[in-house]
Amino acid sequence: MLAQMGAALALEPDRPMSQNLRDLKELQVSRTALVKDKTRLKNRLQTLALAFAVRQAKARLTLVSRQLRDIDAEISTCIAQDEAIAHKRQILTSIPGVGAVTAAAILIECPEIGTLTGKQVASLSGLAPMTRQSGKWRGKAFIQGGRKHLREAYMPALVAARFNPDLKCKYQAMLAAGKPPKVALAALMRKLIELANALVKNDRKWLPKGA
Repeated sequence: MLAQMGAALALEPDRPMSQNLRDLKELQVSRTALVKDKTRLKNRLQTLALAFAVRQAKARLTLVSRQLRDIDAEISTCIAQDEAIAHKRQILTSIPGVGAVTAAAILIECPEIGTLTGKQVASLSGLAPMTRQSGKWRGKAFIQGGRKHLREAYMPALVAARFNPDLKCKYQAMLAAGKPPKVALAALMRKLIELANALVKNDRKWLPKGA
């Protein structure tokens, strides 16, 4: 089934990873684990009452936060050592709502960025709307599949909804039309990944409309 989907989208087989990309991928996996640890510790702190347990949890949280800063610095260094990836990062971070961490996650999880069509990159990220249907029955559209971590990397859609004028306008229009916030955010995430892909493909930074 996956092979058929790939054929339908005209996706080419993945190219072998470079050593630098393998290193980045390993760092990103470690980062994801640290983020989960940080979230778990923050949640645990809200339930603790014993002073000793609170001190220990806070100490762990401080350590994990420092490790996250260190790993982000190492990821940034690795990207800077690859001219092509570093150039793509500059393009991605020109988009309002996309910071260095998000740009790094996109480049690591989707090294094909800039070589795909809009439909392909949306499907790869699991953000292309799909509809369940059977015979004449047609269900609601939903998103699934794709690269889970790439989809999670686009949570900055929340930031874009506030600071990217074009996407903010689209988000507010969808809410005004009665779309649930979750659906509107998914649409923004899809627009962001398609925009990122188009900018890298055209080798240009983001500019406001009319600029």
